Amino acid sequence: MKLSRFKFKLPEDKLALHPAYNRDEAKMMIIHKKSGKIEMFETDENGETIKDEDGKPVYIQFKKLINYFDENDTIIFNDSKIFPSRIYGMKEKTDAQIEVLLLRELNSDMRLWDVLVEPARKIRIGNKLFFNESGSMVAEVVDNTTSRGRTLRFLYDSTDEDFRRELYSLGEVPVPHYIVDKRPMEEEDAERYQTLYAKNEGAIVVPASGLHFSRELLKRLEIKGVNFAYVTVHTSLGCFHTIEVEDLSKFKMDSEKMVVDAEACRIVNETKKYPERKILCVGPSTFKAIETAKSTSNTLKEYNGWTNRFMFPPYESGVANCMVCNFYYPETTLLMAEAAFAGYELIMEAYKLALKNDYMFGVYGDCMLVLND
Repeated sequence: MKLSRFKFKLPEDKLALHPAYNRDEAKMMIIHKKSGKIEMFETDENGETIKDEDGKPVYIQFKKLINYFDENDTIIFNDSKIFPSRIYGMKEKTDAQIEVLLLRELNSDMRLWDVLVEPARKIRIGNKLFFNESGSMVAEVVDNTTSRGRTLRFLYDSTDEDFRRELYSLGEVPVPHYIVDKRPMEEEDAERYQTLYAKNEGAIVVPASGLHFSRELLKRLEIKGVNFAYVTVHTSLGCFHTIEVEDLSKFKMDSEKMVVDAEACRIVNETKKYPERKILCVGPSTFKAIETAKSTSNTLKEYNGWTNRFMFPPYESGVANCMVCNFYYPETTLLMAEAAFAGYELIMEAYKLALKNDYMFGVYGDCMLVLND
């Protein structure tokens, strides 16, 4: 499969800068994997498109997802939690403002962190960065990792708990730059750029497909008897890295930490005993995790480690038979994972329809539900 096959023009006005007013009211396109049918609008009992007062067709909203799942079906969520990983500091002597994105902690005893810095050209080994006026939060650059990557050692003399509390108090939620470069950070971002079921801290990119689940919808699914299984994948910037090879088989993904525990395996594998039951994976990160942890018989097995699995068509998925995902940038691994799950032709047709029918793209955008029928 070639990179250029995933190229399309995405107008800037199709990128959602704000989430839907209510989490579960984003547009949801329904894609039927086997039949190839694509649905966008509400219909009545006669199959006729429902129209609003202005005569415009009414879009299917995410809250209608409940209509497609029954008792003993299973939904698999990624419960990774965003932490306030974007902090701003000043370079010593020059007072130049530096943006630092905390990627992951390398060594808690030494307070070593893997980070990205901007502007990178100003930051060299040996430089010190100051992050608050009191001077209590200082870091020294001890290594270069990539063109923008650095290793920082924080010079903080207190307990790990105190260090982490102060560091996070200085940070903000890492809402993507394509959003915050066009409008200021808002109070609601701290809540809305996080799934309601987020539990295990470590992500710097929100598993965006899960943002559509409201408390009400989760409760209604629970009452209906739908099972919830949770895996953890600490999503990173790797899913947005530019792919610089035309032959996708030559591309290597960045690794991400992931955990699939015994309880998730029990729930999913019990559901798989009944072929008629649905197993929904929420987003490409969840898809990646369950495909990493699947056995040769396509059941889920426990896993605690790293994954750099890169999925693109043609691909035979083994664990889930349904998927929820957003509309993503062209030539991204997220788009490729969708196509791996649902099929290239069907996904690209869905994207054409999305662009023609005012669906919004990106983390705060609309979504699709892929069904195995």
